[in-house]
Amino acid sequence: MSVLTASQTLPTPQVITDPKEITSRPDARVERNLSIEKLYMTRQVGGATWSPDGNTVAFITNLSGRNNLWLVPSIGGWPMQLTVSDQRQTQPTWSPDGKWIAYISDYDGDEQWDIFLVSPKTGQVVNLTNTREIAEEGPTWSPDGRYLAYMVKPKISSVFEIDVYDTILRDVKHLTTGAAKDRMNVSPIWSADGKFIVYTQEQSKGTDSNVFIAELASAQSTLLTPHNGEHTYQADDISPDGKHVLITSNVVDGYDNVGLLEIASKKIRWITSDKWRISGESFSPDGKSLTYSANLDGNTDIYLYDIASGKARALPLPKGVNYVSGRTSPFTRDGGRLLCDHTGPTAPGDLWVYDLADGKSLQLTHSLVGGVRSEDMVEPYLVRYPSKDGKWTISAFVYVPYNLPRNGEHPAIVYVHGGPTSQTMNTFNRFVQYMANQGYVVIAPNYRGSTGYGKEFQQANLFDMGGGDLQDVLAAADWIRQTGYVDPKKLILMGGSYGGYLTMMGVTKAPEAWAAGVPIVPFVNWFTEIQNEDPVLQQSDLATMGDPVKNKALYEDRSPINFVDRIKAPLYLLAGGNDPRCPKTEAQQVVDAVKKRGGVVEYKVYENEGHGFSKVENQIDAYQRVADFLKAHVPPADCGCSLIE
Repeated sequence: MSVLTASQTLPTPQVITDPKEITSRPDARVERNLSIEKLYMTRQVGGATWSPDGNTVAFITNLSGRNNLWLVPSIGGWPMQLTVSDQRQTQPTWSPDGKWIAYISDYDGDEQWDIFLVSPKTGQVVNLTNTREIAEEGPTWSPDGRYLAYMVKPKISSVFEIDVYDTILRDVKHLTTGAAKDRMNVSPIWSADGKFIVYTQEQSKGTDSNVFIAELASAQSTLLTPHNGEHTYQADDISPDGKHVLITSNVVDGYDNVGLLEIASKKIRWITSDKWRISGESFSPDGKSLTYSANLDGNTDIYLYDIASGKARALPLPKGVNYVSGRTSPFTRDGGRLLCDHTGPTAPGDLWVYDLADGKSLQLTHSLVGGVRSEDMVEPYLVRYPSKDGKWTISAFVYVPYNLPRNGEHPAIVYVHGGPTSQTMNTFNRFVQYMANQGYVVIAPNYRGSTGYGKEFQQANLFDMGGGDLQDVLAAADWIRQTGYVDPKKLILMGGSYGGYLTMMGVTKAPEAWAAGVPIVPFVNWFTEIQNEDPVLQQSDLATMGDPVKNKALYEDRSPINFVDRIKAPLYLLAGGNDPRCPKTEAQQVVDAVKKRGGVVEYKVYENEGHGFSKVENQIDAYQRVADFLKAHVPPADCGCSLIE
């Protein structure tokens, strides 16, 4: 049962963009001086967690070339490396007594995560789970610090369950068991008294989910969100008094909005009712306020909401993508400060501390390196164009290099995000910024199937993968041609994961359109992909493509490996040796087939990486190779960098 108390407060989307409105900004200060090496040496900052006393923040950064755990004083200062490992680490969370920080780490990108503990005082590291064939994720401390709840999945299973580890007795209790093979129990959240856990149960298809409450003593789960039809409900936090769950759901109008679910009555009081993607975040320690984020077309703001008055205010952070950070709460224990993550097109991700009393923000980490200046980066235009079938308005970010004459001579990259249930956000993209600095126009579309634009749009490519979404990508190429900057014979298609799949679909289904293609960790054959991928993704693909026997014709038509003979563009493929999502054998099929018919293809496998590359030297090597390949096959026009068009 829902109680609607909110109304639309955020602006509605704007109209279609005229391509001729896009201009190259003149700037005498800008030089073509960015290098791949320097851009990838800018730091990446990941998950973070407050120390219980609020004096220190632990966070993940690749300062050493690996994603390890570092400590920094919360008033700012020099960070100190805490863990030293060749393996990537993530999801740090500080124990309530301050003695340990839990985190997860896998093995050369294989996503077989183990939970580790590290002492912030001594640096002692303990592998808590030590299970090579079982992945554990999302460790969360009980309020008394005795228990760790986490998600667990055997390598051969498609199901996540939730376990609880007793650090005193050193035994494991299964909080959930017996989930169906197309269900996953994720994101455990503790009540303040430690007596129950709230979690979300997701369905493989991604169109339905529920919130459950489980008692620790009995391990009995109760459904909190009974509903008819397919709707998504996600638990975000539990109020300090244990009476309400902060949830995100698309049940009201097909768009994600935020509500307060009363556990006793199962009634929901809606806090927002906007036609954008609004996500619940956290309650303040006193329970009087909460935070949520609002994603408007790829820009995200954090809001602080007063529960009694029903009033919300946006935090004064720079434009771009802003989220609260800090497991398990972004607030300090006294509720006085809030940890945030900010990134924008000209700024790599950094941690900021917002003081609620004086309203001031302090930048805690500094990811830029010398010689990489924000003013050399391009701020993208947010544009909208009609889909070819007239059903949708597609949003895209367009990067136009500085000082570019509108003479129809420049190359352009159509840069396709993965997922497909994901979204190109207004964040710092090292490769895009490098190519824009070298004179390449870039358009990054949020094609149908992307998140951020409501349920109907997100589900528009179900049982049509590589169909309407590919047409939206081709429409991006049509639109960028009309700006007057681009040479129609110099179009490049590029993307990773599902974006790599759409890249392969593009170069096979519309071969005349492309001068080059760069599929990164792609899949190319629905039959072999479903056979070899991780079981979780296998269930997802079966749910979104249908039965491979009944839908054989669809599977064959949407597998680009069957149309390699049509490819005209030279290709550069990248793959990870331990990729559990899109195994390297997918890319290898393309390389073998293109070489067999005498086409142009180059290929690089990083054997110590998974789905995407985390080691800095591999990032530099991979994207330098891609940049050199594109410059050789689709060179930039010599614009002379004149300030006068």
